[in-house]
Amino acid sequence: MLKRLLLLLVVFLTGCATMPPPKQVNDVCHIFRQYPDWYRASKDVEHRWLVPVHVQMAIIHQESKFQSDARPPVQYFLGIVPRGRPTTALGYAQVLDGTWELYRQNNGTIFSSRKNFKDGVDFIGWYANNAYHRAGIPRSDAYHLYLAYHEGVTGYMNRTYLRKPWLIHVAHKVSAQAAMYQAQLNRCHAYLSY
Repeated sequence: MLKRLLLLLVVFLTGCATMPPPKQVNDVCHIFRQYPDWYRASKDVEHRWLVPVHVQMAIIHQESKFQSDARPPVQYFLGIVPRGRPTTALGYAQVLDGTWELYRQNNGTIFSSRKNFKDGVDFIGWYANNAYHRAGIPRSDAYHLYLAYHEGVTGYMNRTYLRKPWLIHVAHKVSAQAAMYQAQLNRCHAYLSY
C-alpha cells in the first residue's frame, strides 16, 4: 500500500513539474526531438479525438508558446495598482478554471493539470471534438477551431468573432502555424518514435 501511495505521489509531482519551453518553438520537429514524450502524447490525442498533431501544436503555440505555467499578464490601475489578471487561463492550453473543471469531470482525473503537456493536448482534443459535434467544425480546421476555442462553441455559433477583427487575424496566424507544422511533420515524422 505504501509503495502505491509513493508511486502516485511521484506520478503526480512529475506531472506538475514545469518544463522549460522548447528552444525552437517554430520548428515542430525540433520540439518533438527535445521532448519525445510530447510527440507520443500528441499522437495519442490524434488517435483518441481525431485532431491532427499539427493543429494541437499550433493552438498551444498561440496560447502559451509552450510555457507550462503561462498566465495572462497582471493588469494595473493607473499603471501602478495591481488589479489582477483578466482571466483564470493557465497552462499550455490557457484553459479557464470553469472549462477545466468541466473537462476533468468528463474526461480528466483529479490529477489532471493544466501545467502538464499531456493533459493540455488532451484538453485541446476534447474541446475540438466538442466543437465538431456541436458546430460541425472539422477537427483539422485550425482557423475555425481556434475561433471556437477563443470564443467558446456557443460564441462561435453566434459569430461573436465577427466583432473582433484582431481575433480573425490571430486565427489566420494559427492556421498558418498549423500548415507550417504540418509541412515540417511531413519531413520528419519517420524519425519520430511513437
